[in-house]
Amino acid sequence: MSNFIVVVFPTEKQADEGRKALKELQEEGKLTIHGMAIITKQTDGKVSMKDQADKAPFGTAVGTVVGSLIGLLGGPVGLAAGAAAGAFLGYSVDASNYGLGTEFVDEVSRNLTTGKSTLVAEVDEYWTVPLDLTMEALGGIIVRQWRLDVEQDLIRNDIRARNAELSQLKAEYGQAEDEHKARLEVRIKIVEAKLKAAVEREKAKVEALKQQADAKIKALQKQATTASPETRTIIEQRVAEIQAESEKLAKQHGT
Repeated sequence: MSNFIVVVFPTEKQADEGRKALKELQEEGKLTIHGMAIITKQTDGKVSMKDQADKAPFGTAVGTVVGSLIGLLGGPVGLAAGAAAGAFLGYSVDASNYGLGTEFVDEVSRNLTTGKSTLVAEVDEYWTVPLDLTMEALGGIIVRQWRLDVEQDLIRNDIRARNAELSQLKAEYGQAEDEHKARLEVRIKIVEAKLKAAVEREKAKVEALKQQADAKIKALQKQATTASPETRTIIEQRVAEIQAESEKLAKQHGT
């Protein structure tokens, strides 16, 4: 399983040095990078992306995490009412979809004070000590979070719930008096529409996960070509795990 790392540095310059060091660790076969970016907390307290390190497209998992952290850490103070609070809640949902709990966000928030910058990345680590020592030497504070795909489970639960509700309504319709059937027909159509939307979300999510898995496999296989025998074995195991999970997902959804 890959994990998200957030390394907080006193300055943006040090964060950029951390980005370069992370690449060097990848070249040394200590880890594989699946995306990274640098965000900075400005003097007005707002958090924004200052450097599109490796471009980190917002369609990727790390891009979503970066966007979520920007919203959560630079969001409305005290959950202000109205649209601002709604936007803040949206960022919270994005973060929770990747298993970023409040403890993780709180720890990042405590360390990312005004003027500091942080390196955000999704990586496969083969040993944790090299990253710890390297970033600490550069003045960085590391926070880790395993990547969990909570959204996928939420969609599946939604589909199960909609199917159960639909079955119950249809059973009720079959036993209902004529004067109540029109009302039930309306409810059935609403639930059917919600079920269809949930199924479409699931298809889109599965496709996104497949694309991410393919990209990770390519990155890992490239890493393996220059890795030591010991590291190559670990990478091959990781590739096998991703392939197995991807095949399982495809089988479950008939893709």
